[in-house]
Amino acid sequence: MRPTGFLYEGALVALLPVAVSAPQWREGGLVALVDRGENAERRSPAGLRSQLIRYRGYRTPGAQPPRVTLPAARVTLLLGWGEPLHIHRGSNRSGAVEHWSSMVAGPQTAALLAGYQGAGYAIEVEFTPLGAHTCLGLPLNHLADAVLHPDDVMGAGWTARITERIAVAPDWHSRWAIIDSTLANRLADGPPVPPVVIEAWHALWSSHGALTPSELAQRSGRGSRRLQTLFREYIGIPPQTLSRIIRFQHTLKIPPQDYRSLAELAATSGYHDQAHMNRDFRALAGRTPGQLRPLADRAALAGAGHDSCFTDFFAGHEHLPRGYASPGTPPPRCGPAGQAPPPGRTAPTGNGAPARGTRR
Repeated sequence: MRPTGFLYEGALVALLPVAVSAPQWREGGLVALVDRGENAERRSPAGLRSQLIRYRGYRTPGAQPPRVTLPAARVTLLLGWGEPLHIHRGSNRSGAVEHWSSMVAGPQTAALLAGYQGAGYAIEVEFTPLGAHTCLGLPLNHLADAVLHPDDVMGAGWTARITERIAVAPDWHSRWAIIDSTLANRLADGPPVPPVVIEAWHALWSSHGALTPSELAQRSGRGSRRLQTLFREYIGIPPQTLSRIIRFQHTLKIPPQDYRSLAELAATSGYHDQAHMNRDFRALAGRTPGQLRPLADRAALAGAGHDSCFTDFFAGHEHLPRGYASPGTPPPRCGPAGQAPPPGRTAPTGNGAPARGTRR
């Protein structure tokens, strides 16, 4: 099945392969149909793109493999109905588990592992930190590496009111419209961000995180301590931490043809050496560049939607060979219907793994 879409406010709304059932391979041939759920994505309205990044909506038909969410210098509002999201601190299952039907997740400096164990719907709204400060109206250092209930920020009953409206909406297009109107009003009435912070934010992104705190202070005309205070309030994390995250994300997006080795990738990305890059990747993602780059490359080939960052992937897929599909994507074409996959290949099952009894 091919992704489809429609135009909304001049932007293409991507409908990722959705809802329908797809035939699955098992030993012995083609068997039952499997509900893959729904995924939809839409870029934020044109007038709000400095504050909002994108909307993502999905329906999970049942238990799904957890996703690893990587640091990307953004704030996420999750509105869900049905099975709550199960969050593990860190990029493995060793941390404490939290359960959230709806939440606000601030800028994260380490990976999170989150997934659903049952059926439900959810919408994710991704803000820039500057947009989140204006919309939420609180200093973002209170959200750094933290998760809060939306009512703690928006006021008692806010989450139930908006969730009830989007839950009864007939389609994603209608849900996006509700989100648009609700957030546009809050952004229009929220506190403005000082121009010096906006300029410093754009300077770091345009340099791919290469500016040092002293260089940034010199550009902004503010002292380093003053800049640290402004960043903690309006972005949630200090400039040097933001620089590390921006450089990490830039490293994941460099086209593979632009480097011949990981050492060259490190030099191209602004790290001192490959060891420096490895340490940063381990600290931020719990994984190495050699594990994450193939995933980022596959995501780029599949189409990254409306996002300029590589933000998440299904846990365990850093160990899968190239060509394996993530859960929720259609299986690769393995031959005409009713025929076995070509010799030497194993068609994936519904969870992205080879069928039982086959070799990896």
